[in-house]
Amino acid sequence: MTTVLQRPTVLLLAVSRPWFWPVSWVPAYLGTVLAGHAWLPARADAPRAAAALLVLGPLIWGAVLAQNDLHDLPSDRMNPRKATAPLVTGAVSARRLRIWYAGLAIGSVAVALFVGPLFVLGVAGVLLLGWAYSVPPLRLKTRPGWDVAVNALVVGVVSPAAGWAITRPPWGFPWQFALIGVLFAAALYVPTTVTDLAADRDAGYTTFAVRYGHRLAHRIGVALWGCALAVSIVCAALDVLVPRSTLTAQLVMAPMLLAAYAILTRRPTIAKLAVVSVLFGVPTVGFALAYIG
Repeated sequence: MTTVLQRPTVLLLAVSRPWFWPVSWVPAYLGTVLAGHAWLPARADAPRAAAALLVLGPLIWGAVLAQNDLHDLPSDRMNPRKATAPLVTGAVSARRLRIWYAGLAIGSVAVALFVGPLFVLGVAGVLLLGWAYSVPPLRLKTRPGWDVAVNALVVGVVSPAAGWAITRPPWGFPWQFALIGVLFAAALYVPTTVTDLAADRDAGYTTFAVRYGHRLAHRIGVALWGCALAVSIVCAALDVLVPRSTLTAQLVMAPMLLAAYAILTRRPTIAKLAVVSVLFGVPTVGFALAYIG
């Protein structure tokens, strides 16, 4: 069993964290739904959609997280949640991780070429943001506010716009959807800084939660989540992007979703944040059903 866990393929998979892939897959899929008014892309676009799925899942996450692991090693060694990370255990060397990063980054751009030149620009932008997030001297992860902004931009705007760009020009991507996406993504990211607060503080990393504290970070997260729900309700009331048919359901569900977020993120854990992600699926599925219908 130990030999299997030490195989390069298994270790590479561990570095890329497959449970993170849906973080970009779901908004990208919503982008394709938004562009095509259908559950699936047209048959002619299916190969490009599959290539985009490969880029937005294992390739781009593997590259970004490999780079992040290289520069987060001091805090990861103090973080019980990262105790089994390949770099922390020594199963993967820093040299091998750098080689993997280079291969995954090149692979991301190469496969993106099959999707289209504008998609390549988006992938290059994400790789650049990943570098700025993890690598000194910028290391935006340790610049409170910027850490939240980078993740919110990539998940809330770049990912759905990438899905949209498979079939339609990216400049036509609706700004209302981008605003809702950024607010939800920021609200989902802020509690993650709280889960690693102790390890980041001990390592000297000034993340969002380290700078502002657990209580204020929680309040900001609740405010962002509430603003996202409010913008969605306003769009439904105006029948702009969000179908008006969802208005009554949103007015009923919004207070419950807000209360659930506030309770679950008060003392966040990975399990609780997983539940929050599932809750995010409620308005997401409701929007898709109404939009296509």
